[in-house]
Amino acid sequence: MEHERDAVGLVRALIALDTVAAGEGAAAALTAGVLEDAGLSTRMVGWEQGREQVVAVTPEEAGAPPLTFTGHLDTVPADARDWHGDPWRAETDGDHLVGRGASDMKSGVAAFLVALRAHRARPHRCRGVQVVLTAGEETGCEGAARIPGGLLRGGGWLVVGEPTANRVVRAHKGALWLRLRTRGVSAHGSAPDLGRNAVVALARAAVALHDAPGWPHSEGFGAVTANVGRMSGGTQPNVVPDAAELLLDLRTVPGAGPAELRGRVREIVGPEVEVADLVDLPLVSTPLDSPLVGAARAVLRAAGLDDEPSPPARFFTDASVLARSLGAAGTVVLGPGEPAQCHVVDEWCSLTRLEQAVDVYGRLLDSWCAPASDLLDLG
Repeated sequence: MEHERDAVGLVRALIALDTVAAGEGAAAALTAGVLEDAGLSTRMVGWEQGREQVVAVTPEEAGAPPLTFTGHLDTVPADARDWHGDPWRAETDGDHLVGRGASDMKSGVAAFLVALRAHRARPHRCRGVQVVLTAGEETGCEGAARIPGGLLRGGGWLVVGEPTANRVVRAHKGALWLRLRTRGVSAHGSAPDLGRNAVVALARAAVALHDAPGWPHSEGFGAVTANVGRMSGGTQPNVVPDAAELLLDLRTVPGAGPAELRGRVREIVGPEVEVADLVDLPLVSTPLDSPLVGAARAVLRAAGLDDEPSPPARFFTDASVLARSLGAAGTVVLGPGEPAQCHVVDEWCSLTRLEQAVDVYGRLLDSWCAPASDLLDLG
């Protein structure tokens, strides 16, 4: 594992593993080896074949709540025909390391594991650190939701290594994914008037949702967004389709929860369209004056970086599931990836930010394990 001793080497090794909505098990095995090398008690958590996850904890007494770091191992797809290079080769271009998952979020995982390994090598009295590496985050935090609660140590702080360009993000939107369906009447394609076209009916609903004005807005979080992500229906050109399906992604904000948004969608699409939940993830918000936000800002200042908190993130994270199951005392999102590089062609992360993140995570771990008199009160 010599090539994985530093963050750059570990990111390269992770990017080389194709973990597009499957295959996370290989990345889980790689990261589990790093965690075991750092002296953590490590478990591979089964989900589906090849989609294992990792739960690891330092060997200190379980009485005190740990600092928990979480990151996901899966990525969205990459079509190599659109990229300038191989999405899984992790090639460098100046300060950029290019590859699928470079920013979202294998750089965050690598930076924390390398920082944790160095932290463990320094003599100190450890207060406990837990690492949860998940599968299936990109498809609605499926993996995190399948981790048995009894495997996790609760309480303490939760740090999510999603891409924030090493800025503190103390909140993010929630997500409500809906499945919309229409039913029609099949007929011969040469006589469409004898049938009822389910695709056309759902297409009208899709346009209405896309063009709908006045989605609820919340100070700081911005507006609810609605994205028609996928639509399908019909079997072949000469058959009037009798069924169609649409997947809708809504991002929730304070004051506009799932019940209100379901009602708004039904109002827009009308009674002929069936509406059902697919994913319902709550938003995450930690007060600006919380001890965790204060600690994160302090280590950023000490590292010579901008400590001003960024606005709430538009994306969701596994914190939507884990903050509740852990009973976390606070949650922040803090990682080296670039938010604008999520899900794009030729995705890259900054090598400079990667090394900065190793430093920041190391400082945060050291502050967590400092003598009680030096620690911020958990509240």
